[in-house]
Amino acid sequence: MARFAVELVFGPDREKRLAVRPAHREYIASLAERGTVLAAGPYADDTGALIVYDAPDEATLKEIISADPYTPANVIIKWEIRVWNVVLGSWLTD
Repeated sequence: MARFAVELVFGPDREKRLAVRPAHREYIASLAERGTVLAAGPYADDTGALIVYDAPDEATLKEIISADPYTPANVIIKWEIRVWNVVLGSWLTD
C-alpha cells in the first residue's frame, strides 16, 4: 500500500459544493471506516481540503477519487495527488 496526500482546490460555486458536501462526507467516512482514508478535512480558509489516502497504487486512487460525489459535481477545480513517504509518526506500520 502507498500513502497519498491529495489536495483539493474548491471551485467558485460554493453553494453547489455545499449542496454536494453531505454526500462527499458520507463517502469519505465510508472510506475512513475501511482504512482507505486516514485523515480528511477542509482548510480553515475554505479554499480547499486535504485528504490522506492509503491505496495500493495511483490507478486505484484515481478510481476512488472518481467515485467521490465531488467529482461528477465538478466543484473541485484541482485534485493534486502526491505520493507521501511517511517516515515518522503513528501511521507507520511494519
